[in-house]
Amino acid sequence: MTSDSMDWTRLFSSKRLGKPRPSLALHAKSEGRSEFQRDFDRVIFSSAFRRLQSKTQVVPLPENDFVHTRLTHSLEASCVGRSLGRIVGNRVITSEPDTFDELGVTASDFESVVAAACLAHDIGNPPFGHSGEDAISEYFKSAAAAPFLQGLTEKQIADLQNFEGNAAGFRLLTHTSPSQSELKTGLGLTFATLGAFTKYPKESLPDLGKSAKASERKFGFFQSEKQTFEQVAGELGLINKGKDDDVLWHRHPLSFLVEAADDICYTVIDLEDGFKLDRVSYETVADLLKAIIGHEFEKIETRFQRILDPRERVSYLRANAINTLSWQSSNAFTQRLPQIMTGKFDEHLTDCIPAREILNEITRLSIEKIYRSPQIVEVEAAGFEVLAGLLDAFLHAVFDSHSKHSKVIRHLIPARYLNTARKPFADKYSNIINMAELVAGMTDSHAIETYRRLKGISLPRY
Repeated sequence: MTSDSMDWTRLFSSKRLGKPRPSLALHAKSEGRSEFQRDFDRVIFSSAFRRLQSKTQVVPLPENDFVHTRLTHSLEASCVGRSLGRIVGNRVITSEPDTFDELGVTASDFESVVAAACLAHDIGNPPFGHSGEDAISEYFKSAAAAPFLQGLTEKQIADLQNFEGNAAGFRLLTHTSPSQSELKTGLGLTFATLGAFTKYPKESLPDLGKSAKASERKFGFFQSEKQTFEQVAGELGLINKGKDDDVLWHRHPLSFLVEAADDICYTVIDLEDGFKLDRVSYETVADLLKAIIGHEFEKIETRFQRILDPRERVSYLRANAINTLSWQSSNAFTQRLPQIMTGKFDEHLTDCIPAREILNEITRLSIEKIYRSPQIVEVEAAGFEVLAGLLDAFLHAVFDSHSKHSKVIRHLIPARYLNTARKPFADKYSNIINMAELVAGMTDSHAIETYRRLKGISLPRY
């Protein structure tokens, strides 16, 4: 390894945030689990992950139980991520056996890190899908929010006016409120998993949203977690590409696999949901999935023909299409590994595979037939009103000490977003980011019901 290349011995750090390095060997299984398998378990048992069951994936507030939510999407992405990690892990370890024998890392550790990061990848997303991020951003750009932003730094304002679910996720994984615990560890995940989780290892400014580099199009942490990420990056030996005071790093290599698992799942499974909602025809979906599978379809055609139900046929094709995309993405990763390790590769893996044009066609079709359907657009539009209303009410409750109305609403703010005396923190930015976290953490239905009650549209039953 050169000084300009990342090192697997550091990238697989099992040190946990806020704790000394474990005295046990990395691969010790005194409790039947590796350190990275514990990461997966910590995510899946967290309340933030549990709330994903009622957060929008594609269809807001779905009335049909077969449509995916953020929870089912995250579970499926973790399964694909586990496969990608296993394939890549076997190949990388075979190429550097001495390194990994000494480190004690196996292919199981590759798959565990990628699976855990995939499981958590949407944990910070607000209600109402990606439009929820837009709704929060728009509120902080509005005249109503201007008084609250006075005195903040340029980067703190950019955090809020370009609200990012990935940064909110990193905060959920690493931040603990002083009113909850004196231990500032969040979920206490390993640095390896936190590094793989962070697909966008940069702060909100400079805004590089039009960058050709995949890792620069969004940001991965708020100013409140800037020092935490610097600690993670330092421990992992990520390559710093920042200038002056800007914090900008090259990705952890395994984050490319996390991104690929997400891309594969939402592209293919959103198409399947579109079919189940009667927005895309069976013939169209089947043709697109067969095109992904390619000549391998000949091997499964006999079995496919014996399936009678169109929905079961689509499910069978979807499973085989995901398998094909997983192998293609794994091949793309291993072929570009030298460039990945030096930070010279920075693209979506799914843009480098044989099926990329078919995936682009699926995306175009999904935008036309699914994402812009009246039902989805109407609920998303309502989401702008709901999230803005909640943010405005809670921010007034924090900062307006004279209004009786605001004092009443302050009692509705959970204790973890206030200090130990149930009062706002001294730091203005901390209070604002807390209220943004409060609203972003709500499920779709909880956000709507809270908004109704605050506005007097509905009242609780006793």
